[in-house]
Amino acid sequence: MHEGKVSQPERGVLVRKRRKGIYILPNLFTLAALFGGFYAIVMAVDARFDLAAAGVFWAMVLDSLDGRVARMTNTQSAFGEQMDSLSDMVSFGAAPGLIAYIWALQGLGRWGWIAAFVYCACAALRLARFNVNTGVVDKRYFQGLPSPAAAALVAGFIWLMTDAGVRPGEDGWLAWDTVTWIMFAFTLYAGLTMVTNVPFYSFKDVQLKKSVPFAVIVLIALGIAVINIDPPSVLFGVFVLYGVSGYAVYAWRKAKGQHTSVISTSTDEPDERGLHD
Repeated sequence: MHEGKVSQPERGVLVRKRRKGIYILPNLFTLAALFGGFYAIVMAVDARFDLAAAGVFWAMVLDSLDGRVARMTNTQSAFGEQMDSLSDMVSFGAAPGLIAYIWALQGLGRWGWIAAFVYCACAALRLARFNVNTGVVDKRYFQGLPSPAAAALVAGFIWLMTDAGVRPGEDGWLAWDTVTWIMFAFTLYAGLTMVTNVPFYSFKDVQLKKSVPFAVIVLIALGIAVINIDPPSVLFGVFVLYGVSGYAVYAWRKAKGQHTSVISTSTDEPDERGLHD
């Protein structure tokens, strides 16, 4: 070999590129959350509305874990992000809308399926906006009601009424016509609130790796005990409070003359003009 000559790979030798794999642990949580949404739809078709609502809540718990598991194990990926969005669309977009329609809204005719569609469409718009605005939104807040919380409002009301013995087409302690219109209002409220610019606290600044005072563990234990007293009532009450908390924060900031939008700057799609008021 002459001096200074760089050796080249021999002819006929194939250099294989390493294939990119898929991280299994966080995607297992995402698949389990997707199953929760699918299970909820199946149970609604079978008129097991209590189990349908429980499926949505099960998906919500798992959805809150997959991202944290990915970050804690350093297994984030673009595939995982897309998989999570598709799972959310099924579990917190399609499933709650279909369950609400099958349970009560179909009795309203076209108004019923319009409300269910508005909810489903708003969930899709909210998820798409979240994906493109990830880099420009204050991490401490969500821009609009997050889709899991919106699903909890819809499914939580169904779970609460089912647990209280309210059945489709039956007039008990609460007239079914009244229940139907309350469901209509909850579905529209949850859907439209998802696409507002109202700030909702995200809890993303809560660090699980940091040590906490002993009293915090005691409060968590008390919280679990309170939920177990009457899960449908307690969980629904919690999400109702969360569902109006964003408007309270918005009104408080507006009254103080503070910046109400959670967006700092943006040059990406969609057009953000008018969102900084």
